[in-house]
Amino acid sequence: MTLPYAIMVFVTLQRLAELVIASRNTRALKARGAVEYGAAHYPVMIALHGTWLIVLWATVGGRPVNLPMLALFAVLQALRFWVLVTLGSRWTTRIIVLRGAPLVTGGPFRILRHPNYCVVISEIAVLPLVFGLVWVAVLYSLLNAAMLWVRIGAENRVLYDDPHPA
Repeated sequence: MTLPYAIMVFVTLQRLAELVIASRNTRALKARGAVEYGAAHYPVMIALHGTWLIVLWATVGGRPVNLPMLALFAVLQALRFWVLVTLGSRWTTRIIVLRGAPLVTGGPFRILRHPNYCVVISEIAVLPLVFGLVWVAVLYSLLNAAMLWVRIGAENRVLYDDPHPA
């Protein structure tokens, strides 16, 4: 297996594992009375991330790997892990709010309001650049910016504008 495909296997398995964890956490939170918000945009977000992976799989073959960009991507993975560990059982890929639960303010949340989105924004740009795929980085960064405009707006309304949603 070539390095580009090994990287893609890692990222794909990571994303699939995260979907399993997120699904488990979502079910557990909902069982405790948590409510989902912004569900209408969720399929679009999944499609965006799914097509990003598909385009990368279709285009990385035989491409050289930019090692400094790969190192930056590795740092992003450490930051992703920090976010997931900090949120623990409250981490999901959906906007799930457990009424009465305080906002998470530890770990990277001491520094940024939305550290996971900062990681995702960076990953969507950096991973294609690992393979020299500038057009993929630009296209999906623009699509992701539009998606996050909707997503972060929905999340902020629930978490910060109305901390006790009905």
